[in-house]
Amino acid sequence: MNAYEAYMKEISQPMRDELTEAGFTELVSPEEVDEFISSVKGTSLVVINSVCGCAAGLARPAAIKSLKNDNRPEHLVTVFAGQDRESTARMRDYLEGYEPSSPSMAILKDGQVMHFIPREHIEDYEVEEIVENLTEAYDKYC
Repeated sequence: MNAYEAYMKEISQPMRDELTEAGFTELVSPEEVDEFISSVKGTSLVVINSVCGCAAGLARPAAIKSLKNDNRPEHLVTVFAGQDRESTARMRDYLEGYEPSSPSMAILKDGQVMHFIPREHIEDYEVEEIVENLTEAYDKYC
């Protein structure tokens, strides 16, 4: 690992911890993504995390706050764009039909995309609006 990679790993760790401490499982390899998608049953929230300000101020807080809803996904997973490039690329393969964006979120049912929130529906929105977007989808699919 070069100095830049070490620095980015160190600086991004709190951003990872924010989600894992809320119950998300990090998928850090393409194999982990494949295993998850091929074996998961029920509903899942996938957060494509990133180091940008809208991930810090909007996406991660909204994802965590949304979990207080009565209906919520059974599985919580995350990949980190720009850090775990291969696992993020593999997850995006499964989000067929949706342009890559980070941060972004998807609700899956048995590994199939039911709802997708791209960066354009995160950036310039309020946390409560994103939470509402998620919880309406939870109420519909979970």
